[in-house]
Amino acid sequence: MKTALTIAGSDSCGGAGIQADLKSMTMNGVYAMSAITALTAQNTTGVTAIQEATPAFLQAQLDAVFTDIFPDAVKVGMVSSAGLIHVIAQSLRRYQAKNIVVDPVMVATSGSRLLREDAMDALQKEMLPMACVITPNIPEAELLCGHAITSAQGMEQAAAEIGEKLGCPVLLKGGHQLNDANDLLWQNGKIRWFNGSRIDNPNTHGTGCTLSSAIAANLAKGYPLEQAVEMAKAYISGALAAMLDLGKGSGPMDHAFDLKPEYRKEYAQ
Repeated sequence: MKTALTIAGSDSCGGAGIQADLKSMTMNGVYAMSAITALTAQNTTGVTAIQEATPAFLQAQLDAVFTDIFPDAVKVGMVSSAGLIHVIAQSLRRYQAKNIVVDPVMVATSGSRLLREDAMDALQKEMLPMACVITPNIPEAELLCGHAITSAQGMEQAAAEIGEKLGCPVLLKGGHQLNDANDLLWQNGKIRWFNGSRIDNPNTHGTGCTLSSAIAANLAKGYPLEQAVEMAKAYISGALAAMLDLGKGSGPMDHAFDLKPEYRKEYAQ
């Protein structure tokens, strides 16, 4: 069985972060492991407390995983400080990790910045260039390219600017009032749009975590990047389209194991 490691923060309500990553990876047919960068007290309405891991403890978690069950892919999510970014980047280089997917969690849904300036700098210099794909949303891409994105053409321009600056493929996610379900992949100067239909489902907490983890799982199974993205997008769309009765505050993966067979049979191989 292929393996994948998520390096991210914990979400106490289970809809995003480490919890969403583990569910998504499992449902996409790989053995999921984790290294936690921070504990959070949060739900879909906001974060009330954060307890960050120390760099030494994060290092111990990474060493424990890489020296025993080497991951076939790595997803990196919320990392809020430069010290933790240094530890992750150094470990990924030392262990020669492969299939690295970075979801640059820099902006909260409310629009608040989640990274200090030194962490932002470390993320761009140390972490993002080693990724086989990064998955920013519109606000995060605006921080990375330094200007507003207001159209589909602007998304294409921004993805190219970011990809050329960092030297890695970019999956720029739509939404945020620009479009609801159309994402684009910039890779080696080429752009491919992944179009989707708007799904009127309020349970969208954790969709970014779920998508990036599904991409990592598919890369771990040996799929090329474009196909890995296509399958991951179909997976998250299927989860949302199932219109699960999750209850207030739940995310799309909180009851992923209740998905109808037609939505999960392709990913159980």
